[in-house]
Amino acid sequence: MYVCSCFGITEQQVREHAESGACTPRQIASACKAGTDCGNCVRRIQALLGRGSCPRRELIDQGASDPLAPEGAAPLGPRGAEVGAEAPAALSEAA
Repeated sequence: MYVCSCFGITEQQVREHAESGACTPRQIASACKAGTDCGNCVRRIQALLGRGSCPRRELIDQGASDPLAPEGAAPLGPRGAEVGAEAPAALSEAA
């Protein structure tokens, strides 16, 4: 089933990216662009990520820095949100 109609991203593709370490909608967006256009799929992506286990989820939830983030990236807070940063409109609507 398609999750993101804008970019043709399926549930299976989101799961594969999650298994590869993408634990937040922002990380899924970086991996495949899902959620970066109209934003209608962000809640579905959140639901898919919430069902599976992510090897980094526990660390991210505790406020640890994201080991896969580019050097100099803002630290992450609960659920992978950047600490002190405004979320993009598509992501903030889904929160």
